[in-house]
Amino acid sequence: MTDLAVTTVDTTGLVLSGVVEDRALDVLFDDRRIWSFWSVRDTEEDPSAPPGERRIAWPERMVRFLDGPTRLRVRDHVAGTVVYDEETVFGTGEERIAFVNKSGLPIALDKSGRFHPEFSVRSDDQLEPLLEAMHRVIAILEEEGIAAFPAYGTLLGAVREQDFLGHDSDADLGYVSRHTSPVDVVRESFRLQRALARRGMATFRYSGGAFRIDVEESDGSVRGLDLFGGFFAGDGRLYLMGEVGVEFREEWIFPLSTVTLAGHEFPAPAVPERLLEAMYGPHWRVPDPAFKFETSEEVKTRLDNWFRGLSPYRRDWQTNRAHRKGDVNAPASDLARRLAADTEPHVHVLDVGAGRGSDALHLAREGFRTTAYDYVPLTLRKAGRVAAREGATLDVRMISLTQLRSVLGEGARVARDDGPRAMLARHVLDATTELGREGLVRFAAMALRGGGRLYAEFATGEGEAGEGLYPVPLDRVLASIGRFGGSVVSADVEPGAPGRAGRAVVVARW
Repeated sequence: MTDLAVTTVDTTGLVLSGVVEDRALDVLFDDRRIWSFWSVRDTEEDPSAPPGERRIAWPERMVRFLDGPTRLRVRDHVAGTVVYDEETVFGTGEERIAFVNKSGLPIALDKSGRFHPEFSVRSDDQLEPLLEAMHRVIAILEEEGIAAFPAYGTLLGAVREQDFLGHDSDADLGYVSRHTSPVDVVRESFRLQRALARRGMATFRYSGGAFRIDVEESDGSVRGLDLFGGFFAGDGRLYLMGEVGVEFREEWIFPLSTVTLAGHEFPAPAVPERLLEAMYGPHWRVPDPAFKFETSEEVKTRLDNWFRGLSPYRRDWQTNRAHRKGDVNAPASDLARRLAADTEPHVHVLDVGAGRGSDALHLAREGFRTTAYDYVPLTLRKAGRVAAREGATLDVRMISLTQLRSVLGEGARVARDDGPRAMLARHVLDATTELGREGLVRFAAMALRGGGRLYAEFATGEGEAGEGLYPVPLDRVLASIGRFGGSVVSADVEPGAPGRAGRAVVVARW
């Protein structure tokens, strides 16, 4: 470890030399840890470079901050040994680099690669609402017959440090259901979500067995409190959303014990060390701010099939850079322009699968009341902010086309509104499952009844399509439209180049 050094720092990343063993390294800007990585796991070897030299690129989300001077340090997270410490300048900026969000709060990259205010930069007063929310949620769940306890990083911090982990950014609760069937566990999870919503808590569902409660801290920032459901299956294994599937004894969970977290006493598994080993492996006692779950394919497949079938590809879509690329002010697609030309100004336009939102923003600027839908709607926030500044009407909403509850609920909500509607769906049919395709057409049938039109574009035929797209037979789409009561106005196919799928544009009417 003593020979490990950082030999190059530039706008592309870092180059390490003397890498012999895998070590967790922290990267600090002006004495604040912003990012951590492992010296072997997360780096790449250059075949033309000397042995022991490895390179790592700056995370994409960091790059926009790298403009100005800073004191850059790289240190071993466990040993504390500093392997690089230099005043460094990036770009042409003159102000010192500051990693802060739009509210001015200090932020750092969490283990999922997203920027959040870490617990290390929050005061006790600022965290008190989160602790109170944890107590309240646990109490409400107890009324519902559920014994919840801190889980994952929150349990780890309580057991190892009696406090929140400084590099963590959200809180986790878990529970083990008395049910043994995944279907009953899902039904129970929805029941718990409704119980919390009745008490005024804002929630967001991740899967059939997990959801988030939004907690407002004392300065107005919102912190996530995740609730993960679990159960003992008939094979003697404990499955806990979202990463655990191991042989486990019930007496390691029940009866609950207690732990202390930031001066507060909370319930805990009977033997919390056993659950932490199941979550983080045998080395859970060693701090690791760059930890990555290495869930087996078998466990991931089971959890996907049991609980995440409501939102297939969501995790891939959240981490896929393709839908984050480009400018929301980019020119509108041909299909969006065609819809605008065919549609009267007073029509409400629904853009389903809106991605970055450039089409939705264009339609709003054209004077249409526009609603942009996605099942990962975070990427639409910028388009919503731009529209608000310009006085255009652009709402952002979540819909999961693979979840019947979401389709029926949103379809009923939209159908109650007065006035005509039109729907845009670019590369949705070819980016989802068969269930999702049915969900889109069902949503169109509910929202467009009475003369509204659906404008859909998708890859079709043989050959490769774009990233994350899978060609869909045209006749299958037309049959689905007919099955849900629609009539096809036009269906045009543009053949693709050799080895590439073609492009279909369908306009249907209800």
